[in-house]
Amino acid sequence: MHLVTTRDAARLTGLSTDQLREWTSRRALIPADIKPKGHGSPAQYSWQTILLLRLAVTLRERFRLELQAHQQLFFSLGNGLRKRSFLSLWGQSLVLQGGDTWCLQDSTDNGHPADAFIVLRLDSHLQILSDDFSMSPPIPTAQFPLFPATGVTSDSAVAFGRRR
Repeated sequence: MHLVTTRDAARLTGLSTDQLREWTSRRALIPADIKPKGHGSPAQYSWQTILLLRLAVTLRERFRLELQAHQQLFFSLGNGLRKRSFLSLWGQSLVLQGGDTWCLQDSTDNGHPADAFIVLRLDSHLQILSDDFSMSPPIPTAQFPLFPATGVTSDSAVAFGRRR
């Protein structure tokens, strides 16, 4: 698993290193994947944790949410994201339904499971992470195949054709 250090995590999330330490260590809002071993050693973060931190920054800056009150939501989201592959999240939106209830939904789906919700599209966050974690975005479906398809026949079909 590819991990990044505190410096890269701060750059990817838009948080200062002090804010990042506050959120991941002191307040334990979203813990680092590998805690620092001592003074001067950096914490390390997976792409899932960076994505979760980016979503938390969006919630704080755009919606002015008090993040500490939603610590259980971040714990639940972290567990859920660890069970998903990077590619499976493309084209998905995170739907926050209140409390620690959330779901992932296709970004093109306009139906929502609750009356009140916050929808966060994931693609812009995943695009930024794809470069630093060396993970490719999904291949567009309109892409032409690299090699043309050729017909394949079995030996028995060739032998059958010769007998005629």
